Amino acid sequence: MKPMIYWVRRDFRLADNAALLAACDSGRAVIPVFICDEVVETHGAAPKFRLGEGVREFARALAERGSGLVLRRGKALEVLRGLVAQTGAGSVVWNRLYDPASKARDTGVKAGLKADGIDAQSFTGHLLFEPWTVETKTGGFYRVFTPMWKNVRGCDVAAPLRPPSKIPAPDVWPESDELDSWDMGADMRRGQAVLAQHICVGEAAAQDRLAGFIDRRVQRYVTNRDLPSVDGTSRLSENLTYGEISPATCWHAGWAAIHQGKSDAETFCKELVWREFAYHLAHHTPRIIDQNWKEGWNAFPWNDQDTAEVIAWKQGRTGVPFVDAAMREMYVTGTMHNRGRMIVASYLTKHLLTHWKVGQAWFADCLTDWDPASNAMGWQWSAGSGPDATPYFRVFNPVTQLDKFDRAGGYVRRWIAEGQGNAPQTALSYFDAIPQSWGLSASAPYPQPVLDLAAGRERALEAYKNRAF
Repeated sequence: MKPMIYWVRRDFRLADNAALLAACDSGRAVIPVFICDEVVETHGAAPKFRLGEGVREFARALAERGSGLVLRRGKALEVLRGLVAQTGAGSVVWNRLYDPASKARDTGVKAGLKADGIDAQSFTGHLLFEPWTVETKTGGFYRVFTPMWKNVRGCDVAAPLRPPSKIPAPDVWPESDELDSWDMGADMRRGQAVLAQHICVGEAAAQDRLAGFIDRRVQRYVTNRDLPSVDGTSRLSENLTYGEISPATCWHAGWAAIHQGKSDAETFCKELVWREFAYHLAHHTPRIIDQNWKEGWNAFPWNDQDTAEVIAWKQGRTGVPFVDAAMREMYVTGTMHNRGRMIVASYLTKHLLTHWKVGQAWFADCLTDWDPASNAMGWQWSAGSGPDATPYFRVFNPVTQLDKFDRAGGYVRRWIAEGQGNAPQTALSYFDAIPQSWGLSASAPYPQPVLDLAAGRERALEAYKNRAF
């Protein structure tokens, strides 16, 4: 009855956790471990900070069940080998991840452990469907979202697994690092204190967030999800990112709402499959993470430098209110309304003709709900270089978009302080969150546009002309 190591990654929950449940049902002592490993070390400032808070809360939840969470830092295989030697464990289990970096790490870990004679098993749970199980009628993978949605819409998704009734603890716990010694929020600097007020951490909080959405907001989801000044979305991307709630739990809650007559819940389920589509593509075409998915874009003359206009975009000071409000929302809360993401991405890649990788990297540093597959696909969708992308010649006009989706100006007032006599704290918090080196103040005038929108659009269309994409 050798103990079993449960390797925790992005699955900070007790319910619907296949690896944890299998370990607990084995009858062996279970040693949960989280490793700040070679993949975690590459995370940007906000994602790493939020990941650390997820670790903290999950450790607390395990402790309440009479268990614990061992923390170690180093390369995953080396750390796991050390723990196996120290504890005499005979098995290591974990839940699968699907981005290329995680897959490469996990493949090496599994091969290394098996070579050592250690049982190593991985389980599903981060997605609704394993990417290799969803196929077109001809047996290939989906390159367009809508046919994939039509295929999986009627598929059975297994009911969420029960939480373990007991987590058997070892007689002696191996030593553990102190989480605070890792200083996961170090790169956030002073922005950490601002961002910390807006995160929603842990399984219980995620379950409450889902319940509140289904009870009060899902029936108006189709309309309200496009209105950035309205609390109309689930905001569960943060919790799905860290596995504080499973997609299956969200899926079944959505379909239960549909059966109760809340028809807009189907669009919520469709958004869950959009997340699946990102991982479907990351599995079958991993180049989507760091290369143009459509190779015809490889010769496109993107700007990849921090020009004055790009710096203004990063700072939320383009002089275009919708763009700036969305960027400032991200600095304060760590998230951004989805309509805002579309607008800022279109502005960067089309009005400024700047490579989508610049935006992808900036989001990867600033978003607490950063997801490697969704971030990459979202940016390529906006740029036109990705699968099922917005037409390359479509250039969102952030002025008309603002008039359509924030006509009363509530979103802009919430996030842009300049020019307001009594600006709300949300807008003022931007100046507390950003680097002091930017030298910005709420008392300064709001900047003039760094680019004429009509001219930027024409420049983009001229660049696209006569190019075969």
